[in-house]
Amino acid sequence: MTQLKAVLWDFGGVITSSPFDAFNRFERDHGIPRNFIRTVNATDPDTNAWARFERSQISVEEFDRMFENEARALGHAVHGRDVLQLLGGDLRPRMVEALKRCSRVFKTACLTNNVRSGQGPGMMRDNARAKPMQNVMDLFDLVIESSREGIRKPSPAFYQLACERLAIEPAEAVFLDDLGVNLKPARAMGMFTIKVVSEDQALEDLAKVTGLELVG
Repeated sequence: MTQLKAVLWDFGGVITSSPFDAFNRFERDHGIPRNFIRTVNATDPDTNAWARFERSQISVEEFDRMFENEARALGHAVHGRDVLQLLGGDLRPRMVEALKRCSRVFKTACLTNNVRSGQGPGMMRDNARAKPMQNVMDLFDLVIESSREGIRKPSPAFYQLACERLAIEPAEAVFLDDLGVNLKPARAMGMFTIKVVSEDQALEDLAKVTGLELVG
């Protein structure tokens, strides 16, 4: 690959535990089929309530109503506000350490689809947890949030914006995300991509690409 200049990171599911885990716990506790919330979010993925909220095109109240209507249409009543309470996972210390080590050598950026609900890019709703989350966000040279830019992954424009602001070419970056749909356009642009299936796997893959010792 071209000489690496930047490491780009998704946030939820990479730097933090996946919100999908919280979705599954909610589904289990309420007798809803596993991955139902993800199914709602994946239905009409560019125009549904979730997509529009991540682009800041609708309010919390509108999202609550629209998401409930979409959920009911698929067979189960789930309030949008309840889903928002599930956002904001726990920091993964080993991934944070890897970010610190990468930031000493490469440009770093956080590319996150988020919503204007909670505190900051991590969407925390707990003040005690918001500060540590912000400390991690401060490690990045650049943070690009869908809720602020009005565009979201997997739009190629989202990745192009990151490259322009970092003054790099796509082929000079590696991008980590836990969703294949978000990696596909980045890879098509020339980025090296890593799908985060587990921490161990992601750290091993990233160490190979960067040549850095990322743990231990």
